[in-house]
Amino acid sequence: MERDTEKTPGSARGETAGKGVWAHPLDFIAEDHMREREVCALIDRLVVAAPVSDDDIGRMLSFLVEHLPHHLLDEEVDLFPLMLQRCDPEDEIDKVIDKLCLDHAHATADAPEIVAILRVFARHSAPLCERDRGQMAAFAHHSRRHLILENAIILPIARARLTQGDLATMKSHMLERRGLPQ
Repeated sequence: MERDTEKTPGSARGETAGKGVWAHPLDFIAEDHMREREVCALIDRLVVAAPVSDDDIGRMLSFLVEHLPHHLLDEEVDLFPLMLQRCDPEDEIDKVIDKLCLDHAHATADAPEIVAILRVFARHSAPLCERDRGQMAAFAHHSRRHLILENAIILPIARARLTQGDLATMKSHMLERRGLPQ
């Protein structure tokens, strides 16, 4: 399989967000969701044997190895506990968060296998076997379903319920988690 060296539609964007997005941690989480959707689009390309660039493979690996673990912690350590604290019982946010935490556990368990498949592909450029295509397609599908819940339910409610103090704490933790200055 020949790799395309040009930027392709659906390619993952840059690995890091601009400084402006740090002004609001929920915007950074939304940016991470966008990056994850773009990684899913690139996975879809690999599954159907469409060409992807070496840069795009690098972006997928970078997201899965470096960014996804931070993103999951941003939500599990900061966002979800704050929402449980701020939301009213009738919001029933606890049920949604329980589902999302289960999804996170699956992503944490499945991502290393996807990374391994990508690394082999990067070295050999051979078409993916049926088993690998199935795993990658399932990972992308599961990720998209998860993102729908987070974007349609969690982020809008978080924007309505979290206080400025909550957001400042989240921002501080997110920067610290990434080793960035406050």
